[in-house]
Amino acid sequence: MNLFADLRTVVLAALDDLVSGGVLPAGLDYANVTVEPPRDAAHGDMATNAAMVLAKPARANPRAIAEALAAKLMDDDRVAVAEVAGPGFINMRLVDDAWLGIVSAALTQTGFGRSDLGANRKVLVEYVSANPTGPLHVGHTRGAVFGDALASLLDFAGYDVTREYYINDGGAQVDVLARSVYLRYLEAHGQEVAFEDGTYPGDYLIPVGEALKDKVGDRFVGKGEEHWLDEVKTFAMDAMMDLIRGDLGLLGIEMDTYFSEKSLYGTGLIEAAITELDEKGLIYVGTLEPPKGKLPDDWEPREQTLFKSTAHGDDVDRPVKKSDGAWTYFAPDIAYHYDKVKRGYDALIDVFGADHGGYVKRMKAAVSALSDGKVPLDIKLTQLVKLYKNGEPFKMSKRAGTFVTLADVVEQVGPDVTRFHMLTRKNDAPLDFDFDKVTEQSKDNPVFYVQYAHARINSVLRKAQEAGIDVSQDALKAADLGKLGHEAERALMKSIAEWPRLIEIAAKGHEPHRIAFYLYDLASNLHALWNRGNDDPSLRFLQEDDIATTQSKIALIRSCQVVLAQGLGILGVTPAEEMR
Repeated sequence: MNLFADLRTVVLAALDDLVSGGVLPAGLDYANVTVEPPRDAAHGDMATNAAMVLAKPARANPRAIAEALAAKLMDDDRVAVAEVAGPGFINMRLVDDAWLGIVSAALTQTGFGRSDLGANRKVLVEYVSANPTGPLHVGHTRGAVFGDALASLLDFAGYDVTREYYINDGGAQVDVLARSVYLRYLEAHGQEVAFEDGTYPGDYLIPVGEALKDKVGDRFVGKGEEHWLDEVKTFAMDAMMDLIRGDLGLLGIEMDTYFSEKSLYGTGLIEAAITELDEKGLIYVGTLEPPKGKLPDDWEPREQTLFKSTAHGDDVDRPVKKSDGAWTYFAPDIAYHYDKVKRGYDALIDVFGADHGGYVKRMKAAVSALSDGKVPLDIKLTQLVKLYKNGEPFKMSKRAGTFVTLADVVEQVGPDVTRFHMLTRKNDAPLDFDFDKVTEQSKDNPVFYVQYAHARINSVLRKAQEAGIDVSQDALKAADLGKLGHEAERALMKSIAEWPRLIEIAAKGHEPHRIAFYLYDLASNLHALWNRGNDDPSLRFLQEDDIATTQSKIALIRSCQVVLAQGLGILGVTPAEEMR
């Protein structure tokens, strides 16, 4: 049940009546007509901009449209008041039964708030995709949590979602990894080793070197690279991907597919993608303009094979093949997205770190060209995370050698706190992660505040059961909700009513942080109602010697708990049964 969508349907039907009556011309586009909460709650329960957005195409005075529309809206049983404000906005107040229906819907509808917005369209969400050369670090953590929550949000909104990790195993960094593992292998044989610049000195490779020793014995000791590089690369890659899967598992993240960059080479996929672009007239040999500003010392004009990405919105055309005939880094990325398009996805989402901002326009241009503009690509950048503990920047991990790992963070505060806090800022805004603040028990800590609301409701349910009151699902569904009428109770109902609308807004914008923000507001209304009961006994959830009223109040807070649990589930956070 989406009360806002239902009232929008009422508004559109009223507009059709005005068209039939000759008040409005036929053929008006209602796409921008909205029904949403007014900016000031004192103005009413819902507001519509219909008269404002239709005035110009209708060539009519917006206030005149609004007055005619408001009169029509009063015909609906759920609308108590419809009044014109300002130049033509309409504010509506609903009858109490409309809000009581929200409580019933949350208690009776399986998956209350789920939407058919996605219409089962296929969406691929690619996220994390870190170089497989070590454990995931805190920057990857934010991208992992964001991507996973976004995938869950889209699933909740009716999309057919695939989660994918792109394994960057086709570049030179894999050779460096193999050489680093070989050094740890020699170390496992008792040799002194030195890590040259560019190798990976982290302790996480010690067990990998030891495992290699267990597998091959001394077969590679003292041998040149030509004898061991390929085999050690494969062994090291398998070990790193096991490590990465384990890191993701700490956050409860499971990928549907892992796609190997290496599978693009020698299979004709890169050539096929470039040929496709060439057949569209988008590949040519040319010389790029010099970069703006001070020229690099090694820059020289040279002919390259270029993709005419400017034809699809990019700032400059992009090289796909170097003058020596080798592919650029961009070429396999094009091929990878070409493969995504060929797999039949209706939309693509990439979650990149902030340092990949320069890739946004070129990748969008490539997908636009390859799909003839039919498959949208949205690229979400996750900004940096700054870690603090005891008021000081959190130090690097000795295990990783150069950075704080995902495992370090989860070990400090647990997966639920990690996930929730990573979503308390929009993805493209920097995030401070203070280990002390994210675990403190206060209203200022949104993780605690939301979990406390869920646990508080559980506490009420337990006390009611101890008092012999039936608070089973069937009993609450049958409760007399007409006993609810206080403004504080209505405020909680209104907050619950926004859940289905919020789901669609967040899904359309690919913004899972909106779920975290909403849950905080919902929890605030629950806590406010609880606190009002301290001063007004009639608002307490347990009413002595009045089972019917108690059940109605518990039905209200149980409907709130349903939404809290759903929202936390989308964020990948386990609802707290009790607070310790």
